[in-house]
Amino acid sequence: MYDMKNLSRISHLEANASKGMDAFWQFDRAAFEEGTVSALTKQLAAVAVALTTQCPYCIELHVKAAREAGATDAQLSEIALVAAAIRAGGAITHATHMFGAK
Repeated sequence: MYDMKNLSRISHLEANASKGMDAFWQFDRAAFEEGTVSALTKQLAAVAVALTTQCPYCIELHVKAAREAGATDAQLSEIALVAAAIRAGGAITHATHMFGAK
């Protein structure tokens, strides 16, 4: 199901919903521009989110962008553990709902 070749079909969205897609691409570019947060930090954050949402497209695209921004194996490894901790933390904190009023 997940094949990077599928991303070539984004052109169908662009052709059929050009106004929305133009807005999306403008937003996407702005979100990842260097600012008060570095481009590398933004890409590492994107990798963590991609790992947490388990989107293979995002994982591949943002790991590549993070590497291009200078990410090392050590940084990517640490960010993967941050993603894992957040995901596990969600399970732990949501487990508290099991002990509500009886």
